[in-house]
Amino acid sequence: MKQKYILFGLLILFSFKALAQNPQNNYSVNAIPFQPYTGSLPVLSISDDINSAPITLPFSIDFYGTVFNQVVVSTNGYIDFRNSLAGQFSPWSIAPTQIPNTAFPVKMAVLGCFHDMNNSNGQGTINYGVYGTAPYRKFVVYYNNNAHFACTSVKSSFQMILHETTNIIDVQLIDKQVCPTWNGGRAVTGLINLDGTQGITPPGRNVGNWTATQEAWRFSRPGYYSTYSYVNCDDNGDGFDEFNLAVPAQDLYPSNPSSVLFYENFTDAVTQSNPLPTTYFNINPNQQAIYAAYNDIVTTVFLTVINCAIDADNDTVPTDVEDVNNDTNLANDDTDGDGIPNYLDNDDDGDLVLTNLEYVFQRLNDQTSLNLMDTDNDSIPNYLDNDDDGDGLLTWKEDYNKDGNPANDDTNTNGLPDYLEFGVALGVQNNAIEALISLYPNPATTVLNIENASTFTIDAVAIYSVNGSLLREVKNQQNFETISVADLASGIYFVKIKSNDKVITKKFVKN
Repeated sequence: MKQKYILFGLLILFSFKALAQNPQNNYSVNAIPFQPYTGSLPVLSISDDINSAPITLPFSIDFYGTVFNQVVVSTNGYIDFRNSLAGQFSPWSIAPTQIPNTAFPVKMAVLGCFHDMNNSNGQGTINYGVYGTAPYRKFVVYYNNNAHFACTSVKSSFQMILHETTNIIDVQLIDKQVCPTWNGGRAVTGLINLDGTQGITPPGRNVGNWTATQEAWRFSRPGYYSTYSYVNCDDNGDGFDEFNLAVPAQDLYPSNPSSVLFYENFTDAVTQSNPLPTTYFNINPNQQAIYAAYNDIVTTVFLTVINCAIDADNDTVPTDVEDVNNDTNLANDDTDGDGIPNYLDNDDDGDLVLTNLEYVFQRLNDQTSLNLMDTDNDSIPNYLDNDDDGDGLLTWKEDYNKDGNPANDDTNTNGLPDYLEFGVALGVQNNAIEALISLYPNPATTVLNIENASTFTIDAVAIYSVNGSLLREVKNQQNFETISVADLASGIYFVKIKSNDKVITKKFVKN
């Protein structure tokens, strides 16, 4: 009996191995496309320099290793996770010392843009609300045209977004101005922990005198997910459906999916008793937690059945169509790699052009058949393509007037937006060499061939994911004719080819 208890204790210990391997303080920050949330949100009524009453979140969020379900909102631009400070004084003075800093006046907080704002003059609003559907809801706090203290004509607008399940935190700096005559004009955007020993800010956004317009930042912990979500369409409206557990097994442990076993409760998972069959019908309607055990790890798997007749992200794409990889799980389709599944994302390719503007049907030559718009004829419809005209310049970079919307940029005034016109790529020199280098087959399965019909040699080849991560790079090789892609997951990739001191970018699809 003693041996059994020891084994059970070891299994419990091993079940938390994943969290130990992914410490809670390893936040990173990266720039993301500027996409502020819009809509009618309730107004938060708070006096100047004070924290709000406790606000109960629609979901729990893990922040620096502690799970919270309530927050307070400061009139001075931050979310504080310590609800014991509800209704209390909110600091406004910022010393010129940067974070992390144990003496920093605010702790355990998301600093959307911490600076002294004047909330007693009736100018501007502080709003909050919830977007999306579980398990990928977003809690949004919106500071809209809040005046600065001592500079009432100077305003700031920004948003903080907390993401369900992934624990991602976003900050959208809509228009942050400076009041140089008060508090040194200092402000800061970032995160800080309970004792001030850990903190992170975007480049140039630590404590200082700075302005920002239409920029966005994402704070995340790479590789850390506390749960796995499997979302199916409810065909008959009864809240029950069939789940193919081979799908989460492949996602959770791709190197050895057959070793992943599933259980209806945590105890069975840690004792490895009563494993579930590969095909499973949820026994609780709408949402049920089961548990996956693999490689000494136990992970909670949420099985969710939703009404796919509802377009949760209002992007006009039918919800069931947003299962791009056709594996029956809506939650693991994230074309732009922004942490938001396509069925909840109103910009599926992250190109700053809303999906409902790109999910457009065009008539084919027979004038009767309809097909999704694919401007560059690369077999990727525009709403999933972040380079719609195939000119090698990502669509969001063709926002030449910098207003956050590439759809209204028409630099040659011919009535066609620049992001849909191959001949317009400002700052990029297109020449004959690009047309003389091609990729095939496209889509590719195991090998990608590079055909170079130009007189120039290829100096280097690199493969990138759609979110810009370098996956493979080959340099100083005599023969660049073939590159193995067999180990790449199905999806869209970019190949950057360096030749004759120029970099050519081409797309390919891996089947």
